[in-house]
Amino acid sequence: MSSKLKFFFIIGAFIFVSLKYGWIARNAVAEFSTQVASTYLGALEYTKEWIEDYLFQRDTIRELREKNAELEQAALLSVAFAGKLNGLLKEHQKPPYAPKMRLVQAVSYANLGNYHRVWLDFKDANTSKIYGLVHQGNTAGIVIFEHEKPLALLQGDPKSIFSVVVGEEGIPGVAMGNNQHIYVRYIPLWMEPREGDAVMTSGKDNIFFAGIPVGEVIKVVQEESYYTAVVLPYTHVKAPMYMYVVE
Repeated sequence: MSSKLKFFFIIGAFIFVSLKYGWIARNAVAEFSTQVASTYLGALEYTKEWIEDYLFQRDTIRELREKNAELEQAALLSVAFAGKLNGLLKEHQKPPYAPKMRLVQAVSYANLGNYHRVWLDFKDANTSKIYGLVHQGNTAGIVIFEHEKPLALLQGDPKSIFSVVVGEEGIPGVAMGNNQHIYVRYIPLWMEPREGDAVMTSGKDNIFFAGIPVGEVIKVVQEESYYTAVVLPYTHVKAPMYMYVVE
């Protein structure tokens, strides 16, 4: 075989091999590139999620630490105030002021579709007494008894009724539920409740002790012989899992 024929034979063989096996090489390279890209994107997404989780946990920890510091300060102030108050009560031969709270658990709704009435796990209770309910430091409703079973009437219930005061002047009124709001009724016409006034428990109904936050006045309506203040409550939950009973 001449040198020219050998040359063309080699070129032809190379072209044949390139056409036959080139697509295999290209597919292998493409598949490898896809795997690398997929692995890279997966690692990138994992890293992004990890960073987001870390930042969220860091922010949450910082917020909890700040809140804990606030609570510690509030607890110290409460202890100092209670000590001062009980010292004055002792001087006047009065029993010490020590309100008791008990943690109770919501068991189930009393009626399906009514999210303002909840059965409670509240043992050894006085079934002839009405108790106040507190959630996260604010009023949440009252506890009554039906067939000697403890029933929570949350603040949206019309029968959740207790005594309150409105504003810095301590304007008296009676709070009762109205779905998402609380109506404070029977405010004397010669008094002046205002929008933005804070509403607190009065402590004069033997249900709550005085000074528990209730909500903020958003509207004042004049009835025939008294004012009614529409209050947006500080507690909006339908049925908290755990609440405190004022004993």
